[in-house]
Amino acid sequence: MLVASAPTLAVNVLDASSVLTAFGTLGIAVVLFAETGLLIGFLLPGDSLLFTAGLLCRSGTHSGPHLDLLPVLAAAVAGALLGAQCGYVLGARGGRALLARSRNRRLLEGAARAEELLGRYGHARAIVLARFVPVVRTVLNPLVGALGVPARVFALWQVTGGLVWTVGLTLAGYALGSAVPDVDHYLLPLVGLVVAVSLLPVALEVLRGRRRAAAGRSGGAVARPPHTDQTPEVPSDPEGAR
Repeated sequence: MLVASAPTLAVNVLDASSVLTAFGTLGIAVVLFAETGLLIGFLLPGDSLLFTAGLLCRSGTHSGPHLDLLPVLAAAVAGALLGAQCGYVLGARGGRALLARSRNRRLLEGAARAEELLGRYGHARAIVLARFVPVVRTVLNPLVGALGVPARVFALWQVTGGLVWTVGLTLAGYALGSAVPDVDHYLLPLVGLVVAVSLLPVALEVLRGRRRAAAGRSGGAVARPPHTDQTPEVPSDPEGAR
């Protein structure tokens, strides 16, 4: 007696191509929601997922599933915007305790960078810029909620940043896929380039932080003139002595 076994589907959630092959457009919405709204999603491939999805929307034969551009854009925008709003609500209710419970080094470093962005650029610019920095876009949303940023301010700027991030990266992948023949052969290097570019702001911030720390150490090491308790001698006034 032969028993037909169902094929097993192995999905690597850290690989954009694997997620898109297994779940298609739905996977885009779920991954972006988790990455931007839940602290457990900070390792998910948001940037490479958007870019790869755009590549797979082009017409013609290619490896991987064929996706339609409009549903991909709708799923990306919905997942990113709803996820960020969910993170804000969790932060407003749970406060900093959500981050304090974590012992993950990358997550805690992302929280430190998020606070630095808020301090340097203010709420509006930091919320927009965080969309383009992995890990930071995960922790900044609950952090902003914990800091008590007004909901209207957060909603306005997270929608602005979310639209630019999702639509921009997806259309970049779509445009490249339409312009370059057989772009599938270069998919892995292209995704690697997207990830590298997305990590560039993090690298620059780390470099600047090290330079500031080095400058602070060198400034503190400057020798100061010795302090003496001796009172300077006042020259006598010959007129007053008469």
